[in-house]
Amino acid sequence: MLFHVRMDVHIPLDMPIEKANEIKAVEKAYSQELQRSGKWRHIWRVTGQYSNISIFDVASNEELHNILQGLPLYPFMKIEVMPLNRHPSSIREDDS
Repeated sequence: MLFHVRMDVHIPLDMPIEKANEIKAVEKAYSQELQRSGKWRHIWRVTGQYSNISIFDVASNEELHNILQGLPLYPFMKIEVMPLNRHPSSIREDDS
């Protein structure tokens, strides 16, 4: 199942920079492992914002929910999820 996910990050301004950097480093490692596994297909930065648009390829809503809750920055995110379905006018035979 493919999902379009927008994540807007709002780290508290009073969080010590060392703590924020530590969380970001763990987040990067976690997201890169999910990318290598194929579950996190694409990630794009939204220009001028601390946000990203991502495409996930997972087996279920529950799997996506668990992945998102596992993000170290999850407590500081606003997340919007849109399930995706193949459009009947698509010229592609697969999800590439």
